[in-house]
Amino acid sequence: MRIFLSFLMVLNLVWVPSAQAYGKTGHRVIAELAERHLTESARKKIREILGDVSLAEVANWADEMKSNPDEYWRQANVYHYLNVPEGKTFENTERNPEGDVISAYDNFISVLKSTKTTRAEKEHALKFLVHIVGDMHQPLHFGHARDYGGNKIKVIWFDKITNLHSVWDTYLVDNENLSFIEWSNFLDRATAAQIRNYQKAKPIDWVHEGLVLREMVYDVGDRNFSWDYVYKYRPVIREQLLKGGMRLAGVLNEVFTE
Repeated sequence: MRIFLSFLMVLNLVWVPSAQAYGKTGHRVIAELAERHLTESARKKIREILGDVSLAEVANWADEMKSNPDEYWRQANVYHYLNVPEGKTFENTERNPEGDVISAYDNFISVLKSTKTTRAEKEHALKFLVHIVGDMHQPLHFGHARDYGGNKIKVIWFDKITNLHSVWDTYLVDNENLSFIEWSNFLDRATAAQIRNYQKAKPIDWVHEGLVLREMVYDVGDRNFSWDYVYKYRPVIREQLLKGGMRLAGVLNEVFTE
């Protein structure tokens, strides 16, 4: 283990990955769950913006566009997360003047509600909104700036060297070996009361929930993750995906109400 940790320290010095959330599968699960719970009004208005394209098809667009060389996309990277230092709350954290996931959320909601924005502007806002609601349900998107939300914390996942952020983005979801449709079928069992409870929470509440989970996630122990880690956090991942989907539906239903 000492040799392993020394190797991880070397990797920390030479490799810094970019931040994503839930990988492609997780984002599609949240989008698919949301689409299943749209009102007819919301469904109609979204179709006017996206055409025949589903929410699941656009769920990863905001990550995929990071390879676009346009300067906007370099600046837009901050829209995916919010760094809250250890010992701080959201309320007493100095916000990034270039933006963060909360300011992006508010901006895209305003674009979608406005009668003065173009269809192209609404399409951009909707695609981004679908993605960042998912981001806000991955606790490391409220992580520490010093480790890039867990990206610089190296761990072993079933004998594979990776990082903490990737475990929560991808490996805990993909370990179930389910398609996003199968995931959605398994999760889409919430009662009407549960859905109402999820949807009562506002984005600031999502942040508070994420910060509570973050403390557990950063407790990495010996950094050697296997079936015990899956057993511990499978229920958390399932609930976060379900919450994300139901809340995205609630947001879109409110935005596109008649």
